Amino acid sequence: MINFNVMKYTTTVIIKGSRNEVIQKIASPEDMKHWQRGLKNYKLLEGTPGHKGATMELYYVMGKRKMMITETILENRFPDELHASYTTKGVKNIQKNYFKEISPDTTEWLSESEFQFQGFGMKVMGWLMPNAFKKQSLKYMEDFKNFVEQGISVAENP
Repeated sequence: MINFNVMKYTTTVIIKGSRNEVIQKIASPEDMKHWQRGLKNYKLLEGTPGHKGATMELYYVMGKRKMMITETILENRFPDELHASYTTKGVKNIQKNYFKEISPDTTEWLSESEFQFQGFGMKVMGWLMPNAFKKQSLKYMEDFKNFVEQGISVAENP
């Protein structure tokens, strides 16, 4: 039976950078703009950024569309893993991120994504366009990889 309410997938990227460097950059709210396209601002709502229970509002502009996403840190077991949820109108994304040291200067980032859809429109979009969600997740990971490896920023005004 097809479940229109939930979509799950896994994405992986290999980064030429030490696990410590990867963790430092992924944990920095200031660095998010360099690898999350469209991120314009963020606001800490409670807690310490990156720590379990911390929540932030993330403000994105994608074309003409403006979006606010609430990030909640579910678990932080650095340097091995970081789990968070991202909630916006009609969808919740739970991400479980794992960081594996391949060698002293190479890190594997594996991300398990679970999208929970609410409302008819989001359920239909998740069912009709599952590859678009996976493609977007992989794009963020590739942009992060480029930021760590080459210092390339996707920020409009880095």
